[in-house]
Amino acid sequence: MWGAVTMHSATLAINEALQARRAAGEKVLHLGFGEAGLPVPDPVAAALSAAARRNGYGPVAGSAQAREAAAGWFGRRGVPTGAEQVLFAPGSKALLFALLAVLPGDVVLPCPAWVSYAAQAALAGKRTVSVPVPAQAGGVPDPALLEQALREARAAGARPGILVLTVPDNPTGTIGRPEHLRAVCEIADRSGLAVVCDEIYAELCHHGSAPMAVRHLPERTIITSGLSKSMALGGWRIGFARVPTGPWGSRLLPELVGVASEIWSSLAAPMQAVAAYILQDPPEVLSHIDAARRLHARVAAAVHATFTTAGAVCRRPEAGFYLYPDFEPMRPALEALGITTGSALAATLLEQQGVGVLTGEAFGDTARGLRARVATSLLYGESDAERWTALRSDDPLSLPWIAASLEHLRSALAALTGAPQGRSGSRGSVA
Repeated sequence: MWGAVTMHSATLAINEALQARRAAGEKVLHLGFGEAGLPVPDPVAAALSAAARRNGYGPVAGSAQAREAAAGWFGRRGVPTGAEQVLFAPGSKALLFALLAVLPGDVVLPCPAWVSYAAQAALAGKRTVSVPVPAQAGGVPDPALLEQALREARAAGARPGILVLTVPDNPTGTIGRPEHLRAVCEIADRSGLAVVCDEIYAELCHHGSAPMAVRHLPERTIITSGLSKSMALGGWRIGFARVPTGPWGSRLLPELVGVASEIWSSLAAPMQAVAAYILQDPPEVLSHIDAARRLHARVAAAVHATFTTAGAVCRRPEAGFYLYPDFEPMRPALEALGITTGSALAATLLEQQGVGVLTGEAFGDTARGLRARVATSLLYGESDAERWTALRSDDPLSLPWIAASLEHLRSALAALTGAPQGRSGSRGSVA
């Protein structure tokens, strides 16, 4: 196991590197890190302040109040849940690792997939089976390729046991199609796979809602979520999971609690109080999430238009604040500059244009692919005052700091590719 993961998480590493460049006075457009980039609402800060003196250990799975609030939260979203099915943790990342460690078998991932799934599988001593996503959207393996990939993996000595889905998706910012989700869950059922569905972006669908794996395989689907994205509370580390009812879920939960008891003991008591408040869906929380959803959608659409105008191929963003542009159409021009891989593309954008993105290779993509993950959520402002203004604005793209970032990106892509420097990210192009 020693040495299974030898590098800093790619997302955290690029964030620290770009922050260091900014601190040194460099002008850097930070598109590399998926922090939700919004301020803390006063009622949420008040809930934390009121619980600040709660310094004792609580139950490992979470307080009764927090678990009941989470159960109600799931129930209002069409997934009836009992408090006894819920487990809290310091971030959903810890829960995902606990699940990969406890559930039997190797890990099946869509490709591309969030950077930490494969790293966590390696830490747990498990192989990964990577299956390309369909053309329409990421987060779910292509059903037409999944069964063949499972057969080939078994023939190679792997023991596929866990299918990880991300709905909505990071890194593509899209929502897996209902028919694809249904098909992969049917395959998982036939193949005896457990499904771990990471739904941390589900509250940030730009229009409508995301399909849910639990509707297709309820007895063997675990949902993970948290407050890092919908409420921009990444630094507070509040995650939670829902395990199924029935014998399978009843066996799984004590094992997860056992892992939790040995690693994180319990979610910090003040954070459990925050979770209990937020997950009751008070009107002020729901209105805050609505505003965040609108802002994410407007800015992501503008950035998408900027990339496609420059000549990249990119799925239209449907949730959250990510894009996954592919520069393959510009390969001849980029190769003339010595850019033949995604890593070289990301390095050139940073070193020559001051634009930080994360190479697709970090998400399991091929090294030769000229693809990158772009996060748009740190464009909303440098200060809380600017972020509140962006959140409350009817026209956030016209705000000087957001407009300047979009212009920086347009200029960088034009310089890199020789594409015309249009104004596709302006107000009129993203309706």
